[in-house]
Amino acid sequence: MTAWRQRWASALPRTAVILHDLAMVWLAWNGLRLMRYGLAGTPANLPPLWSTETFVVLAAQALVLWRVGLYRGLWRFASVPDLVNLAKAGLFGVIAIGLGLFVYNRLDEVPRTVLLLYPFALVGLLGAPRLLYRAWKEHTLARSHSAAVRVLILGAGRAGEALVRDLRRTGAYEPVGFLDDAAQLRGSKVQGVPVIGQIAEVETIARETAARLLVIAMPSVHASLLQAVVVACERTGLPFRMVPRLDDMLEGRSLPGELKEVAIEDLLGRSPVMPDWKAIRGWLGGRSVLVTGGGGSIGAELCRQCAKHGARRVAVLEIDELALTTTIAEMQRDFPDLEMVPVLGDCGDPAVIDYALRKAEPDAVFHAAAYKQVPLLEDQLREAVRNNVLATATVAHACRDRGVGTFVLISTDKAVDPVNVLGATKRLAEMACQALADRRSTRFVTVRFGNVLDSAGSVVPLFREQIRKGGPVTVTDPEVTRFFMTIPEACQLILQASAIGSHEAVYTLDMGEPVAIRLLAEQMIRLAGKQPGRDIAIVYSGLRPGEKLHETLFHADERYRPTVHPKILQAEARAVSAETTHSAVDSLREATARYDLVALGELLREAVPEFAPAPYVHASHATVVAFPARNARKT
Repeated sequence: MTAWRQRWASALPRTAVILHDLAMVWLAWNGLRLMRYGLAGTPANLPPLWSTETFVVLAAQALVLWRVGLYRGLWRFASVPDLVNLAKAGLFGVIAIGLGLFVYNRLDEVPRTVLLLYPFALVGLLGAPRLLYRAWKEHTLARSHSAAVRVLILGAGRAGEALVRDLRRTGAYEPVGFLDDAAQLRGSKVQGVPVIGQIAEVETIARETAARLLVIAMPSVHASLLQAVVVACERTGLPFRMVPRLDDMLEGRSLPGELKEVAIEDLLGRSPVMPDWKAIRGWLGGRSVLVTGGGGSIGAELCRQCAKHGARRVAVLEIDELALTTTIAEMQRDFPDLEMVPVLGDCGDPAVIDYALRKAEPDAVFHAAAYKQVPLLEDQLREAVRNNVLATATVAHACRDRGVGTFVLISTDKAVDPVNVLGATKRLAEMACQALADRRSTRFVTVRFGNVLDSAGSVVPLFREQIRKGGPVTVTDPEVTRFFMTIPEACQLILQASAIGSHEAVYTLDMGEPVAIRLLAEQMIRLAGKQPGRDIAIVYSGLRPGEKLHETLFHADERYRPTVHPKILQAEARAVSAETTHSAVDSLREATARYDLVALGELLREAVPEFAPAPYVHASHATVVAFPARNARKT
């Protein structure tokens, strides 16, 4: 019943407009005829004010008015396009009237001057009330909402409806209209606010409605469509915001009713990840966890996710005192009832990790401590081996000796077919954990993923700082691509993979499609309100040491099978010799103590036979490997 009343209420103004227009058609036609006969001095032969001829005129003109789309707009926003439609209605209307009257009476007693002047009279009689109404409405609004910011909303769905209520509650904003591509919504009203056009018309309509802010109320739209919407908003030159996604509000990254700036992760083409929270809480709830590298981007988010999903104690092991202080302070602020155990030190020091394990008594250890800067590590082989390989082996040994239930190694896609020191050291770290695996003791889990947006040292903060300084933005190569994932998304999938429960497991996360770094730079420049190449230059510096054009997520010798989560695949780990791996780690430890870079290089290549340093790798074309789980779902 309510829906019927709403439809009836929205139809009343349109019906009144149609009746007004038909009255103006009657007035134009009969007024011109009266004027014609009056000027001719033949008042005795005045035509009747209503006749079959008048009916034909009204019917023909009404059909034309409807066909030219005159009733899709609103008087409140009458503008030049509406006047163009009125001109079309007058021109096509007189043609339709002429044809109709010719069929009816062969245009008998129809003055030709009436047909000639009719389109001009009709445009004036239909256009003047519209323009006067708009002027009156704008004057009224200016008096009643002089301090309110005029907002044009893109998207007339549920998010848009809720947004109107929120904006009106604040009193600081005045919604002036909706834009939506749904044809059935055109001319209707949502919470009393009219739907006045399509999203592609935002530049014109924003100017006509004197909007001062655009809000994108399409939180679940696909990134490709969002990109087009953002481009349309940028053309207006107005500031624009968007309604946050549901998962952002659920995760506490945005508050209900809060508008946020469009972020680069919103435009990357990734569908939101929905973890199995029940499984994660069932595995994590009431447990004690230790996170090495807990002050880093991934480590700190892992601490937050563990606290959020039921961990009773979180121990943070971090070598950087400022990062440790910051993480502990944030955790105590957000989770005051959580038991925190801060440990300052190097996880590669056996005494430090033994102390941390004794103090925290963890059920699970997340090993996120690592060096990860590809070009830097090419010239820092000793530290890369010491931190990425030897420290991992030390922590893994200590966890097994202490009987920790689960050890999770945070690895990288660069370990799949390593061409740089980072990839080779992370691959050897995976092998060291695999060599310790024993179904009767600690469960060793490896989780691989690619680049993480906004992590320390990643390309997004670098681009953001370069844009802030006015450029140029440096991209290594116009063809280079990378896989990207947000920090919360990566950590949620790490917890999901850890909760699956397999022993000696290697999991690969679905990273979506590879992203061209050149396009990423262009999008970030546009989001900053500037134009690539005009306001901010993009320069190509060439691939740096250890880099290749395109990364891969899968190794040819690792057979992948689906897991309970569609975004996670489990690889069949390549066979390694535990004895050989332990011997390689011991040899690397001795060479590290001597700072013997030559021996370290030789030992690393021997331990990781697939390691082919970047100068010997030629990747002229992108190799995009489809995620098997996606293919399986399509068939």
